[in-house]
Amino acid sequence: MDCLSFLLSLLSAWLAIHYLLSSALRGIKLSSKRVPPCPFPLVKLSYKRMPPGPFPLPIFGNLFKLGTTPHISMAEMAQTYGPIMILQLGQLPTVIISSAAVAKEVLKTNDISFSNRTVPDAAYAINHHESSVGWLPVSDQWRTLRKICISQLFSIRRLDAQEGLRREKVEELISYVERCSQAGIAVDIGHAAFIINLNMLSRTFFSFDLGDSSSEFCREFKDIVQGIMDENGKPNLADYFPILKRIDPQGIRRNTEAHYKKMIHIFNTLIEQRLQGKRPPGSVKDTDVLDALLGINQETPKDQIERSQIPHLLLVSTSFSYFFKHHFILSHSSTQSA
Repeated sequence: MDCLSFLLSLLSAWLAIHYLLSSALRGIKLSSKRVPPCPFPLVKLSYKRMPPGPFPLPIFGNLFKLGTTPHISMAEMAQTYGPIMILQLGQLPTVIISSAAVAKEVLKTNDISFSNRTVPDAAYAINHHESSVGWLPVSDQWRTLRKICISQLFSIRRLDAQEGLRREKVEELISYVERCSQAGIAVDIGHAAFIINLNMLSRTFFSFDLGDSSSEFCREFKDIVQGIMDENGKPNLADYFPILKRIDPQGIRRNTEAHYKKMIHIFNTLIEQRLQGKRPPGSVKDTDVLDALLGINQETPKDQIERSQIPHLLLVSTSFSYFFKHHFILSHSSTQSA
């Protein structure tokens, strides 16, 4: 923490000097010479054709307005600036949508127009952004991966086929709560929901449960998933101040890269086992997502995906695990914001 505080102080002083110098240069009027721009852009003061929002401070923008409860702060600011507003988070302009109707316009009606997004620094670990449908810009590769995700990962057919699995896992959750109640043990509902949904996803993807605490392999996988979600859930200074990306002051990208490498190794091991005909006991061929992806990989070049892209597609499951783990927190936040 002392090192981080020192770096923040150094960054603040350095950017303040550049801001003052660039402001002074802009105030000088030269008749025949053009004043060179500041080599490191600071907060852009031009907000033409941009949504309304609070005036940003130099260097830090509106970061301090978020406070310790960003969801409440943004809900309060939305009362002043409307359902669409812009916040300057450090050097990152961020548009905030706080209306269900507007969110539908952005995410559904005009989803192609809003498909490109700022790639967080952690996503650059092992070049994950180059193979992830979540971070790729709109392109032929993005369309191919998106089509695969829609048809294989999120299709109505697959969801309907997993109805029995969902019922089974919900019953397991209820049984777990009952056992804790009878033993007088406090229920960690967030952890329980995380394990149940991890098992649902792993059963859908690989035909076996990865949340089984009795297996060393499953414990390792669960720890890696937890590590990835913890790192990606932290506010990253390198996202708000791009000049910090090279030094990665919080180590988020380095830690994420280590977790990604372990996860990709596990996925490659599962892929090799499947290609060798080794399947989980009781599983049926061509019924899980891994079988579907390997089948597409062997199809015609038009719809083919590279073998190296399959592990990155499987990383989608960890994102869903994170969402479900924090579902209760998000629901509580929505209640407070209302």
